[in-house]
Amino acid sequence: MNDILVVAGPTAVGKTEYAISLAQYFSGEIVSCDSMQLYRFMDIGSAKPTAEERRAVRHYLVDEMDPREPFSVAEYQGRAKAAILEILKKGKLPVISGGTGLYLNSLLYEMDFSAPPRKDDYRQKLEELSKIQGKEALHRLLKEKDPAAAERIHPNNTKKIIRALETIEISGQAVRPFSNVNIPSREYRPILIGLTRNREELYARINDRVDILMERGLLSEVQSLFEMGLTEEHISMKGIGYKELIQHLEGKWELSEAVSKIKQNTRHYAKRQLTWFRRYDTMKWFNLSDYEKKELALEDIISWVRKNR
Repeated sequence: MNDILVVAGPTAVGKTEYAISLAQYFSGEIVSCDSMQLYRFMDIGSAKPTAEERRAVRHYLVDEMDPREPFSVAEYQGRAKAAILEILKKGKLPVISGGTGLYLNSLLYEMDFSAPPRKDDYRQKLEELSKIQGKEALHRLLKEKDPAAAERIHPNNTKKIIRALETIEISGQAVRPFSNVNIPSREYRPILIGLTRNREELYARINDRVDILMERGLLSEVQSLFEMGLTEEHISMKGIGYKELIQHLEGKWELSEAVSKIKQNTRHYAKRQLTWFRRYDTMKWFNLSDYEKKELALEDIISWVRKNR
């Protein structure tokens, strides 16, 4: 079974720089596990690795998708597995780097994305209901049949709501969220590295990074995407930093309020990421706040990886 090295952790913790250093040391290439970095034209808000960093180490699943096109976990899984195979064929170590938990689950666990059974007459009935009474009626129906699924699925995501209702109609069972899948994949042997920092330091880094992204032109980037026809309905624009600035461009928030919301939402997201990744029993955590210099932390991480390969 082939090894893959996973570098995970909350936003702004320093995953990119550590993943690059580890890839250089272990002769690896990086597969991004970030739901925003895969989109083109979204360079600033997604905090993509720089051109220099990408020259230092080959990155996959960065700048691959048009933000106007939908993208799913199933598509990520297919593209990421193809990238891992390509890296392994070169005799190199795949380094999975990012903070999107569901994307990482698609590589670590047996998640089957094959098309569910269809019931066309019921689906047509639901589509007609949506046209006549609105998508809110569909969401209310889902709430009656599967409250947990209704909590997970956004009321605007009509396609997903219909698929959930169709599955319930066919199987008589509630839809099981992919986040609960826990059968390990037999394709790879994952070596899991978790990076964290003390909360005060992490939150300060998040706030500072938002200020830096604004200085680099995040507002202009969102304006350009807006002019390309992208709206808050597009999946790509639901990312933190983009959705808040859209509210500003639409005149709903002052810029200072939008920036404050970005910081707040990013801090909340970091907390959710840590909760998600702490469920991985085999993940080895390194608190970067415990080290005076990056080199010392990297030395410990490399030592641990060498012992566990």
